[in-house]
Amino acid sequence: MKCKINRNAAKVLNEMLGSEEAEGKMIRVYITHMHGDHAHYDLKLDTPTEHDEVVKTDKGIDVILDKREEFLDGVWIKYFYVPEEGFEITNPSKEPQGHHHHH
Repeated sequence: MKCKINRNAAKVLNEMLGSEEAEGKMIRVYITHMHGDHAHYDLKLDTPTEHDEVVKTDKGIDVILDKREEFLDGVWIKYFYVPEEGFEITNPSKEPQGHHHHH
């Protein structure tokens, strides 16, 4: 499975991972809603289970993805400060052009 993270997201995720509540945990991307041909995503701190794959990213952050969810393969975690601060998690390889989910 694959996961990409932009620089802004890596900075924010590293801050999350450095918090006291994150001790012993990793970032998990998961699906909150499925709508036929696209999914909505979110992220949280979690630990891997038997159904997960820990994906190494080019930003040095390991991300947990459930191997049973094909829509998680290829997710891209981005963080923007403008027009409003927040994560955007998309999967360009699985979703129709132009559909984005802001977290």
